[in-house]
Amino acid sequence: MTTARPYVSSLRRMSLLDSLLTEANRSLQVLANVAHASRPNPADAAPRALTYSGTTKPDTTASNTSATSGMVNTPEAPPPAPALPAPVMASASAEPGPADVRHSRGLMRVNHVGEICAQALYRGQAVGTIDPRTRALFLKAAEEEVDHLVWLNQRLRELEGRTSLLNPLWYAGSFFLGWAASRAGESFNLGFMAETEKQVTAHLENHLRKLPASDVRSRRILEQMKIDEANHQKTAEHSGATELPLPVRAAMRAMSKVMTTTAYWI
Repeated sequence: MTTARPYVSSLRRMSLLDSLLTEANRSLQVLANVAHASRPNPADAAPRALTYSGTTKPDTTASNTSATSGMVNTPEAPPPAPALPAPVMASASAEPGPADVRHSRGLMRVNHVGEICAQALYRGQAVGTIDPRTRALFLKAAEEEVDHLVWLNQRLRELEGRTSLLNPLWYAGSFFLGWAASRAGESFNLGFMAETEKQVTAHLENHLRKLPASDVRSRRILEQMKIDEANHQKTAEHSGATELPLPVRAAMRAMSKVMTTTAYWI
């Protein structure tokens, strides 16, 4: 008489091929913009439309209806003369012009590419790492980068912009770079994450300065992204990251410069 084998024995450890197939499926989801955010878009707290000096036109239809619904045999008062539009000032409430919109599109496209790279980088690092705790750290960071991707994609659609045409290239290159970093050891792997986030935070600070003052919705997104990236850096440092050699840090800045310059236009 044979006994049934325990269920757990039928499970096998995920092979490298399994991992690569999983990552290929994940990359298609990211590049096709079908991923879903786990958090609300920070831009939802900012106004969608600006009129005149930057305030949305109030809908007075309901209040006018309720005010006149109780009147019987009372002549209707003539409507007040429309107020002159307030002068548009160069402030955060100013309505964006065509040049501002084009600039916002370029900046947000660059940031979207940055999140494509971060998503691929962390998943590549997770595939190559041995320590399950470190792998979980990278995968959690990658999930938060998905939120950023979704928010930025939504904002680009609002601006009637598009994502970079080179996104598949950015993703593939970053995934391979992350996998290569994981082969250099756990402390180097974490150090690569910490240095990446340090440079990304500086990049976001620069874009917050360059962003048109009228683009409040984009600003809300970048501000939340900056908070998340700084937290990723701290997590990596507290988990045993080592500082990368100067040539490696310089090479990372050079590659980032090529990416940001290209993605602004393409």
